[in-house]
Amino acid sequence: MNRISDPLLMTERLESLKAGIIGGLTLGVICLMTSLLNTLVLARYFEILISLQVKWDWQLLISWTIATFSGLLFGVTYRYIIRQDQNLQLKAGGVMAFGLVRGLAQLELDWSLAGVVLAGESVLWFIVAAIVLDQAIQLGWVKAFPST
Repeated sequence: MNRISDPLLMTERLESLKAGIIGGLTLGVICLMTSLLNTLVLARYFEILISLQVKWDWQLLISWTIATFSGLLFGVTYRYIIRQDQNLQLKAGGVMAFGLVRGLAQLELDWSLAGVVLAGESVLWFIVAAIVLDQAIQLGWVKAFPST
């Protein structure tokens, strides 16, 4: 049988796509929320964090696009990482892998308190995405990848 048209394989691909879309939407929304929080609260009331103030221009659009794409990749990968297991170390490892890679890259660019805030936000984003994806799996919106 042709592997490309295998119905079981197509079903798994669609489930991964759904997980990716949920992850992407989650990170896209939380990116905008934290940008708004940084601009309206942190940058306004804490002078040391003034660099967190976001200008609503094409740079925010690029940042949002990257965050959304990262969420899509996370959603697809997270579904394969956790499978049908209830292993908290696997879940935490997947979240921390994505969160720390993004967060430490931001920290490398800005060794200040603002950089630490951005790094922490990155980990928080992926924690929220994992919670949303876990809920989507529990509600049956996305099927967990079968354990081998």
